[in-house]
Amino acid sequence: MTSTEPGIAAALAAAEAHSAHNYHPLPVVVATAEGAWMTDVTGRRYLDMLAGYSALNFGHGHPRLLAAARAQLERVTLTSRAFHHDRFGDFCTRLAELCGMELVLPMNTGAEAVETAVKTARKWGYQVKGVPDGQAKIVVADGNFHGRTTTIVSFSTDPEARDGFGPYTPGFEIVPYGDLAAMEAAVDERTVAVLLEPIQGEAGVRVPPPGYLAGVRELTRRRNVLFVADEIQSGLGRTGRTFACEHEGVVPDVYVLGKALGGGVVPVSAVVSSREVLGVFAPGEHGSTFGGNPLACAVALEVIAMLRTGEYQERATELGEHLHSELGLLVGGGTVDAVRGRGLWAGVDVNPSRGTGRAVSEQLMARGVLVKDTHGATIRLAPPLMISKEDLDWGLERLRDVLEA
Repeated sequence: MTSTEPGIAAALAAAEAHSAHNYHPLPVVVATAEGAWMTDVTGRRYLDMLAGYSALNFGHGHPRLLAAARAQLERVTLTSRAFHHDRFGDFCTRLAELCGMELVLPMNTGAEAVETAVKTARKWGYQVKGVPDGQAKIVVADGNFHGRTTTIVSFSTDPEARDGFGPYTPGFEIVPYGDLAAMEAAVDERTVAVLLEPIQGEAGVRVPPPGYLAGVRELTRRRNVLFVADEIQSGLGRTGRTFACEHEGVVPDVYVLGKALGGGVVPVSAVVSSREVLGVFAPGEHGSTFGGNPLACAVALEVIAMLRTGEYQERATELGEHLHSELGLLVGGGTVDAVRGRGLWAGVDVNPSRGTGRAVSEQLMARGVLVKDTHGATIRLAPPLMISKEDLDWGLERLRDVLEA
């Protein structure tokens, strides 16, 4: 079966005709999904090796998450934050405990959470650190991907995300990712925060050099600067730990969470920190109609409960070791130039002789495996954490077939 079949062709034509072209999806039209598998409108099955960029860490339609959502749908789904609801307190308490923090500010999408973290850092800088009003600076890393709002693209180095959307928001300084000396030089008396992804996902699953995160943590403590960790993709089990920062024994001042927090059911994001940091907000200074709604809290509470067992972190560790061992065998010989990552997360740099990342993704789609390319020659692998070893090996076998053809 191919994307030229009538059912798929009609769906693709409708999408092309009536949606803005801000995405370039693969020509597959998903109708149903369960676990690590998706089925298109013709009945063909595909192994999902992307998992919604980590939003589907627990797979499609996990029974516990669907049960939590169904139960809440029968009760109440939205109150707005004008009123309390009976799931909100539990959600904030359990998420704060999971993070080892004190306060939670819930939002919906990852970009909203990053925007919230930016506002939090600036407010803290003015109220607590004493930076002169309007002069706060946040240091970020090149290759970052924190979202696509106008403020966030202002400190992006990706031309696709940034170009054509100015004027840009000031107040950010960009330094090379993984360069601790450059970070030290950039932090000054006006710096209120360092905002980093512990592993850069969109950049191709770039892992910083050993000691980098610990060095940033020491620097920010010494200079009275907040360390804000964007764990939207890397957090909640993906790398084999609850948070990727844990691999270096680092606890940031602020966690930025999203994607997997909603279990692939509803969008849920949050900023989690101490009372000193998140306590800077007063009523009316920030918010969201849907942030922390009852349905979102019910699903996220189940996600938190599942993570507390450690089962998914262990699976990501064990299967991740297998994944990277198998991918390592492909490096060299003009097939794969490099493999990076941690846990069930990998960036694979395809040798140009094998085609672009997009071409490899399309060839894998034709063999029943769904991945996504980034930055030309790189494909990303991020299967659901509940994937079986047999299914993972099935997908890797097809990857080998494509690359060695």
